[in-house]
Amino acid sequence: MAACADDPVEPDNPGGALISNEQQDTTFRGAEPLKPYDMPDIALTATNEAPFNLINDTPYPVTLFFFGYTHCPDVCLLVMSDLTAALLQLPGDVREQTQLVYVTTDPARDTPEVLRTYLDRYSEDIVGLTGSLDDISVAAEAMGVAIEGRRRLSSGGYEVGHGAQVIGFLGDRAPVIWTQGTPVSDLVADITQLARS
Repeated sequence: MAACADDPVEPDNPGGALISNEQQDTTFRGAEPLKPYDMPDIALTATNEAPFNLINDTPYPVTLFFFGYTHCPDVCLLVMSDLTAALLQLPGDVREQTQLVYVTTDPARDTPEVLRTYLDRYSEDIVGLTGSLDDISVAAEAMGVAIEGRRRLSSGGYEVGHGAQVIGFLGDRAPVIWTQGTPVSDLVADITQLARS
């Protein structure tokens, strides 16, 4: 059954974000949620092991959130590579107003030290957060990101199912999300638009 122009559609990722299918008056190249997400008032733990409140400790005008994990075999690597490339291509004034926050969906393995080592391969400026899986799941749900839990592998390890979208906040509201595979040029254009709004 085809979706009507006003019907919400689900992006091609495991997340639960509902986006508008309307093509009129589009501000961003990425997907616009039916209703902008509000920043959840919850504290997680930064890689320096200090508490990090999502509202109080994101002082930049633009904050990008991505939920992933360091043992992810494919999707997280691709998304992080695209985000890093986009950040490097931003105009200087926009880059200075933008913060990238990576929240682990696998706190059992992603200790603060493991998370920091992983993120430093991309940039030392990326904020890494961990915490209890319950708190992480609350934050993810508030941003429309599904965390599906562990799936055992034949090797004896496990994968963690999670939404692959990146959520773009302007202050404490997120008017845009980007699904996996969004072109770097679109990320650059949208982040610039957020910062200059």
